[in-house]
Amino acid sequence: MSIVRLLPLYAVLLCGCTTAPFEPQKSVDILIQSGLVFTGQEQKLKQLDIGVCGNTICEIHPSGTHNVKAKTIINAQGLIVSPGFIDPHTHSLSELKSSDKNANLNYLTQGVTTVVNGNDGGGTYKITPLVQQLTTQGIGTNTAFFVGHGSVRKAVMGKAKRAATQAEISEMQSLVEHAMQAGALGFSSGLYYVPQTYADTQEVIALAKIAAKYGGIYETHLRDEGTFSIGIVQAVKEAITIAKSAQLPLHIAHIKALGVDAWGQSVAVIKLIELARHNGLRITADQYPWLASGTKLHNAIMPKWAMADSKQAFYQRLNSAKLQARLHKEIAESLRMRGGPKALLITECKNTQYVGKTLAEVANMLAMSPIDAAIQLVQQGDVRVASFNMAESDLTAFMTQPWVVTSSDGTNGHPRKFASFAQKYHQYVKEKKWLTLTEYLNRSTTLTANILGLDNRGKIKLDFAADITIFDPNTFQGEADYQHWDAISKGVHTVIVNGKIAIHNTIHTNALSGQVLLKNN
Repeated sequence: MSIVRLLPLYAVLLCGCTTAPFEPQKSVDILIQSGLVFTGQEQKLKQLDIGVCGNTICEIHPSGTHNVKAKTIINAQGLIVSPGFIDPHTHSLSELKSSDKNANLNYLTQGVTTVVNGNDGGGTYKITPLVQQLTTQGIGTNTAFFVGHGSVRKAVMGKAKRAATQAEISEMQSLVEHAMQAGALGFSSGLYYVPQTYADTQEVIALAKIAAKYGGIYETHLRDEGTFSIGIVQAVKEAITIAKSAQLPLHIAHIKALGVDAWGQSVAVIKLIELARHNGLRITADQYPWLASGTKLHNAIMPKWAMADSKQAFYQRLNSAKLQARLHKEIAESLRMRGGPKALLITECKNTQYVGKTLAEVANMLAMSPIDAAIQLVQQGDVRVASFNMAESDLTAFMTQPWVVTSSDGTNGHPRKFASFAQKYHQYVKEKKWLTLTEYLNRSTTLTANILGLDNRGKIKLDFAADITIFDPNTFQGEADYQHWDAISKGVHTVIVNGKIAIHNTIHTNALSGQVLLKNN
């Protein structure tokens, strides 16, 4: 061996270096230094330095063991570095489509870099023009879509209260196929809602089979989350039947036991899901960390039969003298199951004097019964309520299952839109310790990406998309509550979306680097 070949080794022995002294210095766009990193590939957090080149992760090294320079250096010492959080259930499309809220700040400030839309069966089948619109104007977070049962049923048969004909099912299948070809993640249903509630199981199976052809998943708001119709256990059985028959994975939206009569039924539901998983079905769920659900008043307590056909027909039924006895009986039962009129807090209403008051308080203001007040309110425009209808024991039981991930189901009037990820960390990881930090991070990132089929998201891994969240474990928490539902969360230091810094030192940079994520693209 020549003396020239020996020189590099001799130099290493003299200096005790772990890196070859002649290794050329690498250059990256962003270097995140000294953070405690959750990579999504192992349970322990590690102190690593992460390099970002363009829109991907290009360097990962134990802190201080590399020769990398950067245009921008982020000191993450004392902070948690994680893949960007992924929210599998939002209602953020109106913000993303807007010209002034498309940064999606309420999610970015929770560390969320990807939001899913089209849940509850509401997803459009016209995906291509939507992609073009969002891409042209720019969005602050990534987004992906489900095609929805409700949208295709309305397109084919309106709000008709009947089973679909075979011709109508074929037409709906064509719309679902069009959306799947355009990149939808899967097929979503909301069998609790009109008009989807009028569909039988076989109709849903026929549509889910189309999503299965393209490797999609079946995501569902169950037909019943409590004891309002068939019961939560039967509703889960129906969802399992649909997924097994259509041969695709099942994902249950915002899993809960809703209403006083359903409290404790989480035990039976978990056993049922565990058995299905043991038998080979891919079944998962998401959950928001709040004891109150959020919905529109008419969806919460009005009978489904009354809402058929059109809004005009709905209002006519509400005012029909012949139907008053039936309406009052059924609305009274719905109110009882939700904990009574004191358990319904009005969070959004055209008449702002009612906001922040319970249905019981509004009824007193109007000098009428809670049922008559509710009938009057729903005819004055959409009224949103926070419905305090869950037991913490059920919330705990679902949250601690390894197949349940974090979501928000974010809607106006409810703090879940601005604080779900922060609330879950602060209350249930840091304070109550129901989950470990790594369990929380996995169920907010890696596991969610795997469920949705987002192949290059959800991990700190070479060549993966550079969606990264950096937060302070001591200060990360939600500020929103039921009286101030739109308060921005605190404690997120930096958020990177597709390699661009969207939040730095807690300040929004005005970057709009989100992408529309299409399946198989």
